[in-house]
Amino acid sequence: VQLQASGGGLVQAGGSLRLSCAASESISNIYDMAWYRQTPGKQRELVADITIGGATDYADSVKGRFTISRDNVENAVHLQMNSLVPVDTGVYYCYARYQRAHGWYANWGQGTQVTVSS
Repeated sequence: VQLQASGGGLVQAGGSLRLSCAASESISNIYDMAWYRQTPGKQRELVADITIGGATDYADSVKGRFTISRDNVENAVHLQMNSLVPVDTGVYYCYARYQRAHGWYANWGQGTQVTVSS
């Protein structure tokens, strides 16, 4: 499964962005899809996750502001980010974990830069 992330950009604090991650094949069989964030000098951290059943999980810092969703028609996962603050700045990567006949696999998208100015 190949992943193509888009939607990053520069936004002022308080603004919104919507990230999208398009998969190269149907996501209906992809167990986990998620967004991670990385800033210089820090490890990549989980921002939001959504399972094949629609269960979601969010980092404490984004709860109530970000919403992750799956679109089985577009074969994409979206991250709606509202009330952005400067600490949300970073490179956002989409992630997919899925099962094939020979085991579990995980892929990353190429990353999209989000910059929130104060």
